Amino acid sequence: MHDKDTANTMPGNGHLSAPHEASHSDAPSIAHSKVEELPLPWHILVVEDDTSLANLEADVLAASGYAVRTARNGELAVIALHESVPDLVVLDLELPGRMTGWDVLQVLRTHSRVPVLLTSSETFVRKRMRTHGETKLTLDHLPKPYPIQALLKRIKRMLVS
Repeated sequence: MHDKDTANTMPGNGHLSAPHEASHSDAPSIAHSKVEELPLPWHILVVEDDTSLANLEADVLAASGYAVRTARNGELAVIALHESVPDLVVLDLELPGRMTGWDVLQVLRTHSRVPVLLTSSETFVRKRMRTHGETKLTLDHLPKPYPIQALLKRIKRMLVS
């Protein structure tokens, strides 16, 4: 781990391996058979200052096959975004420090249209989202508290659509 406040979580504790590597003698003998490669996991950045919630989300997402990185504040989120742009960001709007979630979103939008799922207990979020001209596929809101299954469903919808 590079930083005690930033963590990477992948299925299998970060170790990638093929579940069943076939040798040439195990390969099918059908001519022109095509071996399908498994897609790489979707990469998700979870920006959440509540450590227990961030860990829960990261663990559940990793168990669901996503590669997850967490950041506990806006400054660390921006650093993570400059290092590598994920496929989706789960972004808490109520962050400690100098940068709010809205600030992180503004920095992200200067160079990427990656989907962002905003999480917040604030009530004005949807109105503010729509004034920025984004669709539900690029920017959505999941009000806190939420069931973890709702988080998984929303992420899947945003990534697959």
